[in-house]
Amino acid sequence: MKVAIHQPHYLPWLGYFAKWVSADLFVFLDTVQYEKNGWQNRNRIKAPDGPRWLTVPVKAHLGMTVSAVPIDTSQPWRARHLRSIENAYAKAPGWSKYRDALQSFYAHEWERLAPLAVDSARWLADALGVSTPARLASGRGPSDTARLVAICRAVGADTYLAGRDGARYLDAEQFAAAGIAVSTQRYEHPVYGQGGGEFAPFLSALDLLLMQGDEALRILREGNTWSPLSPEPR
Repeated sequence: MKVAIHQPHYLPWLGYFAKWVSADLFVFLDTVQYEKNGWQNRNRIKAPDGPRWLTVPVKAHLGMTVSAVPIDTSQPWRARHLRSIENAYAKAPGWSKYRDALQSFYAHEWERLAPLAVDSARWLADALGVSTPARLASGRGPSDTARLVAICRAVGADTYLAGRDGARYLDAEQFAAAGIAVSTQRYEHPVYGQGGGEFAPFLSALDLLLMQGDEALRILREGNTWSPLSPEPR
């Protein structure tokens, strides 16, 4: 079984789902520390004047885990995000199909960041057609779930799918000792039809979904290649 493990991101980008769809099980690593100015609470869409950030306001401090980060519910961020999405994509081919579902999604209320990020990723995965099941790391195995080998063992994985950046700090010997193969992702961002202006890569996959609809999953998978990671020779 191939398992992919990734921290929760808000409205993730294409490569996130390309990794997810390549696995037999996807695990949200919801026990990592919160990263200021990262992707856990923000992402980008393409507005008429170019890429625009959608940022969820949070009340976080140094060392706080993402699962513990509270959302600043005093701010009307849900209405702002929905309005920004509608302004950006009202003329997009997929807007009429997904408008009601997006309105329903943003009608929910969240008190903490991790559940929101997970819910946004699950919503997008379902809309894109990603059927790989997903679980939370916090509900599996030992408490120190940042130890990826332990998570793989807990879910019975024999292959770990690592992102390009994550592979830089992996100890391949520990995976090998546990009998778990490691494959690293190389993602070449596909170019697809967007709105007017210059093509903008590395947006939320929401852009691809609303612009390309049923073709979105095929397009995002086009950028995916995998290669085995072996322990460094001594």
